[in-house]
Amino acid sequence: MEPIEIVDRMGRWSSGRGRLSALLAQRLRAMIDDGELGPGEPLPTDRALAAALAVGRSTVVAAYEMLRADGRIVRRQGSGTQVAGERPPDRPLIIPDAETSAPIFLQQIEPTAGAIPLACAAPTRPPQALLDAQRTVLDRLQGTDPDAVDFGYFPAGHPLLREAVADHYRRAGLPTAPEEILITNGSQQAISLITRLLITPGDRVLVEAPTYPGALEVFRAGGAELVPLPLGLPHFDKSAERHSAALGYVVSIFHNPTGSVLGSLPGERLARSADRSGTWLIDDRSLSELVFPGVEVPRPLALHADRVITLGSLSKIIWGGLRVGWIRASRTLINRLVRVRAVHDIGGSPLTQLAAAELIDDLARHRDEIGRQLSAKHDHLCEQLSRRLPAWRFTRAAGGQSLWVRIPYGDGDSFAQEAMRHGVAVLAGSGLDASGGGTQHLRLHFQLSTDLLTDAVARLAEAWQVYRPPAEPLVDRPKLAV
Repeated sequence: MEPIEIVDRMGRWSSGRGRLSALLAQRLRAMIDDGELGPGEPLPTDRALAAALAVGRSTVVAAYEMLRADGRIVRRQGSGTQVAGERPPDRPLIIPDAETSAPIFLQQIEPTAGAIPLACAAPTRPPQALLDAQRTVLDRLQGTDPDAVDFGYFPAGHPLLREAVADHYRRAGLPTAPEEILITNGSQQAISLITRLLITPGDRVLVEAPTYPGALEVFRAGGAELVPLPLGLPHFDKSAERHSAALGYVVSIFHNPTGSVLGSLPGERLARSADRSGTWLIDDRSLSELVFPGVEVPRPLALHADRVITLGSLSKIIWGGLRVGWIRASRTLINRLVRVRAVHDIGGSPLTQLAAAELIDDLARHRDEIGRQLSAKHDHLCEQLSRRLPAWRFTRAAGGQSLWVRIPYGDGDSFAQEAMRHGVAVLAGSGLDASGGGTQHLRLHFQLSTDLLTDAVARLAEAWQVYRPPAEPLVDRPKLAV
């Protein structure tokens, strides 16, 4: 397609907020996803498109690089730039409406019948405590004044749940008022709301390599440039200044996917670095309640700094279908986030939130019970892997719900396909590592029953026996910023 044709179709692409390169990439990405630019279609050269748009060549180069990193385009020396994929010769390609291609989400959107789900981790059924809490709430609501006016809209969350969460943090040693809490539909929505408020296209976000893939998807969807750092985001202030970062994201407790814990002193240094740099830092503690017996959990990073945004969730300790999470931050930031949330979602279900308030009051008992169960499942999975797949390498977790496993050869993406043919859905490590590493890793969770875990490892062992890596196997080569 000629440059002038693309320019005519792009409209007012530069009228948004953010760097021109990010705005250009965003508009081209939309044209590709909408089918205006079809698979295999050649794109103008850097210089030609820059001249047609009246921008610098570096702007087009940066935009093309973002699209290449997203997998939207292919750039080859001597062959130019083209939209990724090949158009079938007999019919046009139909572009799906889905906004994500991440395996962690696709396993829920398009589940494979009969496959043991080791890709997405969460409790598999609601516990009796949740059912009892819901019945208690329903009984209470039946006795309310019929003339009382209550629309059930709580953009910031039901007041009783906000108070319960604030009290939960106070018991953990972090002074918190209800006004410093925003209730969300799980931690995924929490990350989305923060991204909408604090990130403009082209902003840089400091992330661990590897980290939670759902967060990476949200940041990319917001047009952010990801800057991968080692676990714990060491030298955060220097990295934030060097890369002009707008935000940092860390999973400090029972890290996803490695299960590690950021110690008290490194955590305090990280939090104080956020304040020194003036950069917001998300401390995702959604897995902090999944603690094994005898493991001590460091206190929240927000105890040491004002620019720490703390995330929590009940979905991982109670049930995945209990879509209740929260953000703990300053009142000013919470008020701004509430206004963002109100535009997209007037509020979550008050029935669910009232039941959640009942559960939080007794969270310590749930934590001890679930911790014992998960510790036993973790040990069982480790024993099965060591016995059936002794060449695989992993470090035992301190808590949480997953193991970070390295396979001795090949790559996680191609083995995940072989595993699926044997009836196990696993998560390849490449989608969790923004540095380009993780290619020889898999994330395996242990939320399933021991019987299912035994069956899953047996199937993985069968898949490994027939697995043949690509002719040129990928090797982890982390490219971490400093």
